[in-house]
Amino acid sequence: MNFTKTTEQASKYEHLEKMSVTDLLTNINNEDKTVPLAVEKALPQIETLVTEIVSKMKHGGRLFYIGAGTSGRLGIVDASECPPTFGVPFDLVIGIIAGGDTAIRKAVEFAEDDREQAWKDLQQWNINENDVVVGIAASGTTPYVIGGLEMCNQNNISTGSISCNAESPLSKTAKFPIDVVVGPEFVTGSSRMKAGTAQKLVLNMISTATMIQLGKVKGNKMVDMQLSNTKLIDRGTRMIMEEIPVSYEEANQLLNTHGSVRNAVDFYNNIK
Repeated sequence: MNFTKTTEQASKYEHLEKMSVTDLLTNINNEDKTVPLAVEKALPQIETLVTEIVSKMKHGGRLFYIGAGTSGRLGIVDASECPPTFGVPFDLVIGIIAGGDTAIRKAVEFAEDDREQAWKDLQQWNINENDVVVGIAASGTTPYVIGGLEMCNQNNISTGSISCNAESPLSKTAKFPIDVVVGPEFVTGSSRMKAGTAQKLVLNMISTATMIQLGKVKGNKMVDMQLSNTKLIDRGTRMIMEEIPVSYEEANQLLNTHGSVRNAVDFYNNIK
């Protein structure tokens, strides 16, 4: 079976260089519109993986993303947003890319072809049975990712995957696979496009749903977010005002004193 067929087969669009800018943008947009529908079909798989992640994290586990190229970068982006958004430690959700940090900005040749390196990278974090490792690969054939999940399986570590091909080798390796079949790309084989968008949507779902289940959101507010800039301090101040009857100045003082929206509101309610 040709596992890369759906993401790399010839596009229905030909002679892109002859299209006007308007036609190019319109057709790209039309293709992008199909991605959420593909994600919707995978919701049961996403739910199963999130449930496993939440269970493991409640027992002290962590979430790892491993990937190469665009897929690896997307995992790093999602992981890096969790501390400022949800106030969790930087080492609770961890993104690892084939080729190391250098590969975040510049492609490292053949890094994705090493089946043994992902396990070595994971061992640097003292990976254990409480953790969950999610492999991300649009084609579902990346040796770095598959090899990493194989070793995790051998060591009784929960594994998930995000792939854009059905029944790929990666999906068959992961205990909790997610298949988002987006079809051929507008530019044939450019998996940073629809496949990348699909992976980003799924990663958003995984981390956000997990953090909500772990109590890191109240109502629909990021009550544990880090106060890392003026905009977020102002947002946090206004969130406090929505929760308790205080002025902007009082809310701001509570926030600066107690360090988070949650702590400020809890302090106020406890003294009243």
